[in-house]
Amino acid sequence: MDQVSTYVLAAALCIIMLGMGLSLVTDDFKNIFRYPKAIFIGLLNQLVFLPLIAFGIVILLPMEPEIAIGVMILAACPGGPTSNLISFMAKADLALSVSLTALSSLITIVTIPFMVNFALTYFLDQGQEIQLDVLQTIAQIFVIVVIPIAIGMGIKKKKPVFADKMGRPVRIASGIILGVIILGIVLKERAHFVEYIEKAGLATLALNLFTMGVGYLTAKALKLNRKQGYSIAIESGIQNGTLAITIAVVLLGNTAYAIAPAVYSLLMFFTGFFVVWLSLRKDKKETSV
Repeated sequence: MDQVSTYVLAAALCIIMLGMGLSLVTDDFKNIFRYPKAIFIGLLNQLVFLPLIAFGIVILLPMEPEIAIGVMILAACPGGPTSNLISFMAKADLALSVSLTALSSLITIVTIPFMVNFALTYFLDQGQEIQLDVLQTIAQIFVIVVIPIAIGMGIKKKKPVFADKMGRPVRIASGIILGVIILGIVLKERAHFVEYIEKAGLATLALNLFTMGVGYLTAKALKLNRKQGYSIAIESGIQNGTLAITIAVVLLGNTAYAIAPAVYSLLMFFTGFFVVWLSLRKDKKETSV
């Protein structure tokens, strides 16, 4: 994306996050940290299972070293605002989703350099120092995620009736914005779309599906509720592709490493919408019962 598109997308995400805040109250977060099992399972999936699944995929499937490195960079990244948006649309546990995004974003500031250097050494036999701008990363998390949600929660506290009325319109608007983002990505990359899919489509789709599946099954096996299970599945399978592309292009200076994150960033919207459909369908059945 060019700079203008990046700013427009960031502004759109801020508005969406504010809308999410309209559906949250302080007790949602207090309950999570009062019963931390869901947080632990979510972080276990993101920080341990996700990289292991990614490494298994790049070892088993034939691919160029640059694509394998791109997959590992992606697996090293935390969830992003998109995972919060999809959890919101799916009526999953949004407070859990936001908490996992914030915590994993802070933890991966430390773990990303080790994982990326491991991938470079393993696949190319050349490691190099990876340094993230810690303050900038934290600032981005706060500006795009935390502050807008806090404002929305403030409105919810002061004007609860208004906040409740806005829930459905904001969810519909979020879906429209996601659709526009997908269309924009496809149109911008149409010249290389088929080539990119051929190179990285199977690996990134496998990563996305396996991580979401494992996330949901571990949550279910450890007796978390359905909404928590969907949140953990989404947080496990919807990674911060933008950060992965930034690491590949800006920090490592190699656009080939960005192919896998770019393909993943597109595919995850489709699988994410499928999870939203499944969750809403289940929610409708439970409501009718």
